[in-house]
Amino acid sequence: MILRDITLPTPQENILYDEALLYLAENNQSGEVLRFWESARLFIVLGRISNAREDIHAEAVLRDNIPVGRRASGGGTVLQGKGCLNYSLVLSKEAHPSISDLKGSYQFILSKIILALGHLGVKAVFHPPSDLALAGNNKKVSGNAQKRARRFILHHGTLLYDFDIAQMETYLAVPQDTPAYRQNRSHRNFVANIPVPVESIKGEIKKAFGAAREENTLSAQESRCLSGFLNSRPLTMVPFQNS
Repeated sequence: MILRDITLPTPQENILYDEALLYLAENNQSGEVLRFWESARLFIVLGRISNAREDIHAEAVLRDNIPVGRRASGGGTVLQGKGCLNYSLVLSKEAHPSISDLKGSYQFILSKIILALGHLGVKAVFHPPSDLALAGNNKKVSGNAQKRARRFILHHGTLLYDFDIAQMETYLAVPQDTPAYRQNRSHRNFVANIPVPVESIKGEIKKAFGAAREENTLSAQESRCLSGFLNSRPLTMVPFQNS
């Protein structure tokens, strides 16, 4: 597995680079990848079928010119920015038979993330279908989503370590469909940071998935594929267009 610790300049590029990695793997032009990235600026990412009108505080988003994009994976709407580490995995179903079904894939991947955090003294628990929370207070620290192709899957995950959670109150509505463990808590009372340096988190996740080779520049194939995606899928700057 190759490690890519690459944050690209724009929200649009960061969203679509993951999809390019899946496309190339699925078409026999690359293999398994672990990627880390973290945006220096705030932006919002809608899940594949998320409804912007329900998920976003429109007045604040428009007032502060927060870009809004949509990813190809499922899951809920996410606020990206400094202090939110993203990890992306492109995994082979042939190499990992347990990821062939959705439930098994979340169990396989998130058990490794829990183990990695445990090595850092952080006890996390899995709340199906796709959340990780701190043991004890059940505060969410990680949300996850997937896009599944025939031979490979793309898994997206976030890990909060130094994020300004108050910003979630400003820009994101509480989802209409919430897990039982949330217990009607606001963003501020439901979400938490992992009190561990980001480089330590990356190091443990890298070991957990056996990412032995690090290549932190885009290959020629990746650049071409990403350029094609960028030309065909512009980022939505106003959140209620095409949503």
